[in-house]
Amino acid sequence: MASTPGFEDDVSTKAVLKRYEGLTTVRSKAIKGKGAWYWAHLEPILVQNQDTGAPKAVKLRCSLCNSLFSASNPSRTASEHLKRGTCPNFTANLPKPLSSFPTIRPISPSSLSTPTATSSHHSRKRNPVHHHQHSQPQPLAMVESSRFCEVVYPTPLMLSGGKEDLGALAMLEDSVKKLKSPGGKASPGPVLTKNQAETAFNLLSDWLYESCGGVSLSSLEHPKFKSFLSHLGVPPISRKEIAGPRLDARYEEVKNESEAKLRDAMFFQVSSDGWKPKPHFSSPFSSFGENLVSITVNLPNGTSLFRKAVFTTGSVPSNFAEETLWDSVNAICNGGVVQRCVGIVADRFKAKALRNLESENHWMVNLSCQFQGFNSLIKDFGKQLPLFRKVAENCLKIANVFNSKAQLRAGFEKSQLQELDQVGLIRVLPENHLSGGFSGENFPLICPTLEDIMATARALQLAVMDDSFKLLCSQDPLAREVADIIGDMGFWNELEAVLSLTKLVKTMAQEIETERPLVGQCLPLWEELRTKVKEWCVKFNVQEGQVEKVVEKRFKKNYHPAWSAAFILDPLYLIRDASGKYLPPFKCLTQEQEKDVDKLITRLVSREEAHIALMELMKWRSEGLDPLYAQAVQVRQRDPITGKMKIANPQSSRLVWETCLSEFKSLGKVAVRLIFLHATSTGFKCNWSLLRWVYTHGHSRLGMERAQKMIFIAAHSKLERRDFSSEEEKDADLFANGEDEVLNEVFVDQSV
Repeated sequence: MASTPGFEDDVSTKAVLKRYEGLTTVRSKAIKGKGAWYWAHLEPILVQNQDTGAPKAVKLRCSLCNSLFSASNPSRTASEHLKRGTCPNFTANLPKPLSSFPTIRPISPSSLSTPTATSSHHSRKRNPVHHHQHSQPQPLAMVESSRFCEVVYPTPLMLSGGKEDLGALAMLEDSVKKLKSPGGKASPGPVLTKNQAETAFNLLSDWLYESCGGVSLSSLEHPKFKSFLSHLGVPPISRKEIAGPRLDARYEEVKNESEAKLRDAMFFQVSSDGWKPKPHFSSPFSSFGENLVSITVNLPNGTSLFRKAVFTTGSVPSNFAEETLWDSVNAICNGGVVQRCVGIVADRFKAKALRNLESENHWMVNLSCQFQGFNSLIKDFGKQLPLFRKVAENCLKIANVFNSKAQLRAGFEKSQLQELDQVGLIRVLPENHLSGGFSGENFPLICPTLEDIMATARALQLAVMDDSFKLLCSQDPLAREVADIIGDMGFWNELEAVLSLTKLVKTMAQEIETERPLVGQCLPLWEELRTKVKEWCVKFNVQEGQVEKVVEKRFKKNYHPAWSAAFILDPLYLIRDASGKYLPPFKCLTQEQEKDVDKLITRLVSREEAHIALMELMKWRSEGLDPLYAQAVQVRQRDPITGKMKIANPQSSRLVWETCLSEFKSLGKVAVRLIFLHATSTGFKCNWSLLRWVYTHGHSRLGMERAQKMIFIAAHSKLERRDFSSEEEKDADLFANGEDEVLNEVFVDQSV
């Protein structure tokens, strides 16, 4: 009876699978030592039908070269493909050196009996290694004396110097090889072309300069760094060249680029940061008294250029600051028209320098830094709010008791482990900072103490319930007082309130430092602060009057009439009225601020233009800007990094006055000079490494000159990238944001 096609397909499939399973079984036995040697290199595979997917044939694949053969006769395939040298990767027929074979040790024939020898002989027949060696030329001693020999495998090499001798032994063998073949050369590493090597040198030197002392030039001489460069094919580099000719050339290149940008600008603003020292809780230079004043130039197009660094020691008199700033203005103008400098923004509030320069040069607008103003507000709270003083003094008592008494510290650490899985002292200021007791001036430096106590609140509450603490309370009045403070829930509520307000102001200050707002943003910033302070008062049940009084006092100290004028003239803040016009927000100003706008505008123009400028201001107040242009200026887009909505084109405000509002001849000149001014002086931040370098080598003219050039290059690069943070702050952020856990995991993985 004829078979159906489906049945025939099924039979052929079964046959293919049976053949494949059989070959696979044979190969697995051979690998275990119970079959032919060639199965180590030949592997059965199924070939499938492309249409149906069913297996249609069995092939043998050479694992050395991936060639396919018929599976009908594996022995013949092995002889033709492997033994005859057809496979390019099979080296079994090549003679091996004697050192690659096991050590042969003769055995006395009298010690062997015939059955044992026979048994040994049979076992060798079943050994797959023996079959594999059958196809290779064997040492004569091994062929003729195989019945009377035993195989002894070499033991690990033991050297008198331990494992460290292996490197020296390798060098010895390399020397022997070189002597055997004098003409032979070691395999060369990667070789860079001249242009590639020069590019590598430039990138390396730029990184060193822009790290600005963070990486020592002496690191170039480190053996592992040299080895690293050698592996990359980079020729050796001299630190003298990096600190000498190459530094000079790079400095001139950056300086020329900066000067070209400065020449293109019609006017500029000088920014000066560093006059007011910024002591840090853990700064290693607080005792040195060294400080760096960075002077930069802000251009109307939004770019900033570094000018120079001035190193100061201790307190700087006001007249020195005034002379330095005016000398910088003259140097930037290079003997030209000093009216190109339309103002200065600096961080020193109490100095008369800014006021003197502004009164002597009527076209200038000299501002105090808003970042510094908000930070000073925290000191004001510490000085003028009894709540801040009370909380600070109580926290210092707690910290001193638990840090200074060993028997209490043990109980506190036990509670910390239980609650936080870590232990540590409460951070406090050094004694020299608190010799006169608590004051508002040092309140910002006491904030870490408050933060630590809040973070360990539960551990402190457990510690005071310990028997050792109760015993101390019966003897020490201060310990009893501390126990009462910790047990009072009112204290914790007040501590939370103080930390909340401090964080509120610090957060706004950090945003100011990062975003560097323009002068027109000052009034909205302070209004935002007032709103948040009112919300804080309601949340923590604090009387608004006293806190608002502190805020207003600081506002008046920082206020400048240019805040109001820029707020009115900047199209960014135009408000749409009922008729559809976009008009300046005069209704947001007080009467005094409106008068300030008139006074400032008349001061910034010539006497002949004063009345014209005021008439144009009245027209601006009544007509405003074309709605389409006003909307275009105010277009916002989401910042991909922060997620906040920001102005899409910050330059639009100035460009509108220079183009579609060109009929305002006098007022326009004031507007374009006002609305681009920065309200913060934060710029290049010097790292501790460079300050240490200056402190050590400041007496050397050459050392100071090199430091100035490196600072110039580094600052230019940072300002170009709009990177206003220091390396120390970046490292602190890295470990503060939980990424230290990731790093720890990496370290653990490497150690394992």
